[in-house]
Amino acid sequence: MFKTSPRSGSLSVKLVRIGAFLLALALLSIGLTLFVTWKLEGGAASVNEAGRMRMQTWRMTSEIQAQVALDLRRAHIEEFDHALALLESGDPSRPLFVPWNDRVRERFEEVKALWTTQKATRLSGAEVHPDELIASTNAIVSAINALVDAIEHELSKLTAVLNLFQFLMMVLAIFAAVVMLYTGYLYVINPLEQLQKGLHQVEEGNFKARIEVDSKDEFGLVAQGFNGMAVRLQDMVDGLEEQVRTKTQHIEAQRARLETLYDFSAFLARVNSIEEMSRGFAQRLRVVMGADAVTVRWSDEANQRYLMLASDCFPHDMLEEERSLLAGACACGSLQQEARTRVIPIHSDQAAPMRHCAKAGYESLVSVPIRLQSRLIGEIDLFYRKTVELSKDEEVLLDALASHLASALEGLRASALEREAAVSEERALLARELHDSIAQSLAFLKIQVQLLRSAADKAQGPQMQVALDELDAGLKESIGDVRELLVHFRTRTNTDDIEGALQETLQKFRHQTGLHTELKVTGTGLPLPSDVQVQVLHVVQEALSNVRKHAKATLVELVVEKDQFWTFTVQDNGVGFSPEAVYGSQHVGQHIMQERARAIGATVRVVSSPGQGTRVLLRLPEHPVTTPNALAL
Repeated sequence: MFKTSPRSGSLSVKLVRIGAFLLALALLSIGLTLFVTWKLEGGAASVNEAGRMRMQTWRMTSEIQAQVALDLRRAHIEEFDHALALLESGDPSRPLFVPWNDRVRERFEEVKALWTTQKATRLSGAEVHPDELIASTNAIVSAINALVDAIEHELSKLTAVLNLFQFLMMVLAIFAAVVMLYTGYLYVINPLEQLQKGLHQVEEGNFKARIEVDSKDEFGLVAQGFNGMAVRLQDMVDGLEEQVRTKTQHIEAQRARLETLYDFSAFLARVNSIEEMSRGFAQRLRVVMGADAVTVRWSDEANQRYLMLASDCFPHDMLEEERSLLAGACACGSLQQEARTRVIPIHSDQAAPMRHCAKAGYESLVSVPIRLQSRLIGEIDLFYRKTVELSKDEEVLLDALASHLASALEGLRASALEREAAVSEERALLARELHDSIAQSLAFLKIQVQLLRSAADKAQGPQMQVALDELDAGLKESIGDVRELLVHFRTRTNTDDIEGALQETLQKFRHQTGLHTELKVTGTGLPLPSDVQVQVLHVVQEALSNVRKHAKATLVELVVEKDQFWTFTVQDNGVGFSPEAVYGSQHVGQHIMQERARAIGATVRVVSSPGQGTRVLLRLPEHPVTTPNALAL
């Protein structure tokens, strides 16, 4: 606590009072000084005027001795009268006045009396003895000198008074300076020091610092404002500290929830079976939520029966009884489509749905619905042997964990369906390939066998030889188709680049046919999806199969252009054909390529003419995707 000096009244009033007092003293001193100075100036002027009278006296004496005309002398006598009158009455405008006192007045009267006596003699024009004239002149000059001495003596007094006033003014200036310094320290500097000390304490973090207010001036108001500011700052700091503590606790809780979610997500991502996933989920959930037991139940499509997928620390006798529950037979498995996470109290005297839980010593049941895209697919039950209440954060965490479990289980189901679909696709592809190649060849061989049998029955030797030749050619074609089919199913694509699969396909084709092959890849483009690569690879393989069967070529080129629109061109230097004369297996091959191209939104164009070879051009869209009917190809 810092204390200010005890004072009352505003600072401005105090400063005005002190200033007015000092100003009044200064004005009084200046006024007295000016008055004394004015008196000195007037006395000096009177001394000068009296001294001029001495000169006038001697001049008038000289004029008499020189017998100057009476009229001229009369004018000088009038000037002397005027000087006497001026000394007697004074002239404030010059200024000129005599510092009268008894002595000065007495000397002036002597001069005036002598002049009155001599004035008549000087105006009469009678001759005066020189000695008498000189004696009278000396008498009046002596009187004037006495008057001047008296005036100067009085002026010396005024000068002493002026010096005294000047000394007093100097003392007054020193006094005013001291008063101002003391006043400044008392009313300004000291309060500022107290405020500065208080501010320093606040800067150092001591928001309990206060300034004791015992005055009502401006600094008292400032001190009150400072104290109010310190109180508000202290309240704010206390509030901020509380908010920081609350926020820290909230962040720590969020971190713990995120860590829990991450742990569950990592676990759900690495397991590959429903049993292992549900059992590990139940074990982890029991530890995280501090439950005494946990069960995970799965619902049928109609939500009429709940199957227990896994449990942890659940009583064995209850496990056997509740392995499969009818909906509504117990508090577990009684969820509706709109149900939310809830706490169900268990009472020992409650009806049948709760008697098993009460018998096992459980007091609270937390039911968490498991939903997948708003569809209820199961529930998680947490059993407690104490009364529990869930916070909002715990409800959100349980809902998030349930959602993760639903997504993971659905992912396992989707993976199983995907594997099943892949197997079905492979089977359909094998069946189609067999139908389009081997089955047709076998049908052709069957016809040739019938022709051979007919020729044998009729003993037609040439026809039998033709049939045998056809059978031999058909068998060779079937063997080639089987080998080509094996090549198709052994070739695998790469999710990043199709070039490796194309090279492998050309290498097997070259090994099978002995034809020279070349692969040219130009440009840059985004990688093709793996399912699109499969369709592209089958189109290329079908084009190469047509080359093997019909082209009679010696060179096959595969040109790949990577760009916004991928293109694949299979070019041979074979015999070519006329598009209007397409028949048989060659027509079937083109039909197969067209179907595979449509499955990924691509187009296939076959350009050929007799003797000019054949070019098969596959052009992909900007963003190729596999349509659902591609699985049947």
